[in-house]
Order: sequence, then structure tokens, then C-alpha cells
Amino acid sequence: MFRNIGEMVLLWWQTTMALPLVWRHRQKIFHQLYEVGNASLLMVCVLSLFIGGVLALQTGPVLAERGLTGVIGPLVGVSMCKELAPVMMAVLIAGRIGSAMAAEIGSMRVYQEIDALRTMNINPIHYLVLPRLVAISVALPMLVLFSILVGWFGGATVAALNPRVGVPFRAFFQTLGDTVTTGDVLNGLFKSLVFAVVIGVVSCHQGLTTIGGPRGIGRSVTKAVVNSIVLILILDYFLTRFLMYFE
Repeated sequence: MFRNIGEMVLLWWQTTMALPLVWRHRQKIFHQLYEVGNASLLMVCVLSLFIGGVLALQTGPVLAERGLTGVIGPLVGVSMCKELAPVMMAVLIAGRIGSAMAAEIGSMRVYQEIDALRTMNINPIHYLVLPRLVAISVALPMLVLFSILVGWFGGATVAALNPRVGVPFRAFFQTLGDTVTTGDVLNGLFKSLVFAVVIGVVSCHQGLTTIGGPRGIGRSVTKAVVNSIVLILILDYFLTRFLMYFE
């Protein structure tokens, strides 16, 4: 475990040192941005809409019975900003994009394509890891911001249509706007950036260390997804504690 952690930290450091080469690999980065962002947009929209809707559906009637309908908007707004949007989108990207990264790089490792890159004096970290890590670090915060807006809309829709709640759109967003600050949104975006780096590093590391043929590729994909999700949930706690000092 400690060896893997050390290798992932070293991989992150080597990729960070290669950031001046971003412009040289811009075409690969744009391609990865399309794969991460545009291809995931529909799923992000559907998932976020129902997350906000379920949150309002579960809490709305309870708060309405106690005369606290004005709390529904802030509750949905803050929850989507700080927790639900960054964590759920990171889990989604880990399962969809992280697995694809691990499978693609792992197959190149198994079929000796990475060795061929080294033979041609091409650094695999610059050629394979850097574009993917930059792309996911840009795309995930943008997806989280989109998820927050869609989640708010889903919560407002359910709160307005549910007869047990009956909070109009205008009242929902007015109370939400009075409570949610720019710092709350930046809180979620910062978390999503950290989660993106974790997903990219873990997935690429699993791909680069794949051994054992097609079965090894399957193991690497599974490890990449599971390790990414576990690290996301662990880091979410520590990031929340850390960001509380700035509120």
C-alpha cells in the first residue's frame, strides 16, 4: 500500500513538472476534454436533476410540517454546492472516465505499446498521463458547476409541484440566494479539483502498472475505480474540516 502511495505521489509530481509542455500536447488535451466533459454531460444533467429533486422531496414535507418552508431552498442550495455535486460527480467520473483511462493505458502496457514509446524516446508520462490529468482537472469542476445549477432547478421544481410543500420557484431561489454565497460554490469547485487530480493519478497509475494480460487489465480497472471512490470519500472529510477554517 505504501509503495503504491509513493508511486502515485511520484507520478503526480512528474506530471506537475511537465505542465510547461501543455501547449505542445493541446490536441490530446482537447480530445480528452471532449471525452470527459461532453460525453458525460447528459448523465450529469439527469443525475443532478434527480439528486436535487430527491433532496427536496425528502426534506420538504418534514420542514413544511414545522413551518420551515423557507429553509428548503438554502438546504438544497448548500447541500448541492458543498457535498452532493462534487462528491457524486467525482464518483460518476471515477466510474466512467477513470475506468476508461485505466483500461486504455493498461492495454497499452500489456501489449508493449508503452515500451515502444520509450524506444522512440517519448516519455509516457508526458504523452499519456499529462493530457488526461489536465483534461479531467478542467472538466470536472465545470461539470460540478453545471451539476449545482441543475440540482437547484430539480429541487425548486419538486418543491413547487409537491402539494405538501408548495414553495414557489421565486421564493425558493430568493431564500437560496440569501443563504448560498460565492464561497460555498468555490468550496465545491475546490473539492472537485482535488477529486479530479486523485481520479486521474490513481487511474493512470493503475494503467501503467498493469500486468498479466486481459485479466490484468480487468483487475486494474476495478482497482482504479474502487481506490478512487475510497480516496474521494476519505478526502471529502478532511477537505471539509480544512475548508471550515476559512468560513
